[in-house]
Amino acid sequence: MEQFLLGTNWKMHKTFSEAEEYAIGLDKLIKKYPMYSYFIIPPYTHLKQMQQALAQTPVMIGAQNMHWADEGAYTGEISPKWLHDLEIQIAELGHSERRQYYQENDEDLNKKVKAALRYKMTPLLCVGEYGKDKAYGVTPEVLRRQLKIGLFGLTDEEAKKLWIAYEPVWAIGESGTPAAPDYVEKVHGVIRRQLVELFGEAGNIIPILYGGSVDPQNCVELARCRDVDGLFIGRSAWDLKQFEQIINLLSIEQFMNGRG
Repeated sequence: MEQFLLGTNWKMHKTFSEAEEYAIGLDKLIKKYPMYSYFIIPPYTHLKQMQQALAQTPVMIGAQNMHWADEGAYTGEISPKWLHDLEIQIAELGHSERRQYYQENDEDLNKKVKAALRYKMTPLLCVGEYGKDKAYGVTPEVLRRQLKIGLFGLTDEEAKKLWIAYEPVWAIGESGTPAAPDYVEKVHGVIRRQLVELFGEAGNIIPILYGGSVDPQNCVELARCRDVDGLFIGRSAWDLKQFEQIINLLSIEQFMNGRG
């Protein structure tokens, strides 16, 4: 992992004018902090607008979901072929809200991962456990299942093009409880070992991002954790002033020298 990844998923937020204002501000922000790799995942309706607004920057643009089929009788779905035509770089797949509210399953996510790779997009596969899974101590089993099925049939070379985001469901959203750094490091270790088991040495270079109530109070401790290769930030990155506060905190020398 050459550069630490910093990104955000806007979910169902921001008007066109708000998105335009954000893009202008982000362009200025990344010039002040060029040592990171940035990505944003806006709603579908904003993809072309954001792609054009940030075309002269290194910011990567992602889609919040997509179907696995090129075309067909799938009203309301988004084809990977369309995203490819828009030159979208990242396909976010398996977010907990998609799993929880729209019954997305690991088998279908496996098809989507393969479709993203077919169209030269980076699959950002989200994995995570519910609070009851954590309480019963089955977090490793839950994550291993999600990874084994979601990444089934991929070659070692294809695996090198993946990103994984660990997002514990109990830590996401306004009512989420921030995960302790030692817990995050432990779980990221589980994910790393599973990736190595699946893909050998290629599993060591797959970026693993952490997402779940990341804010200025916990960002540095989380970023220092072993096997945390980036932060997938929610509402704290939707406001550029707060996003810059996080980036500035991460930029201190202690972060760069203190990671495990």
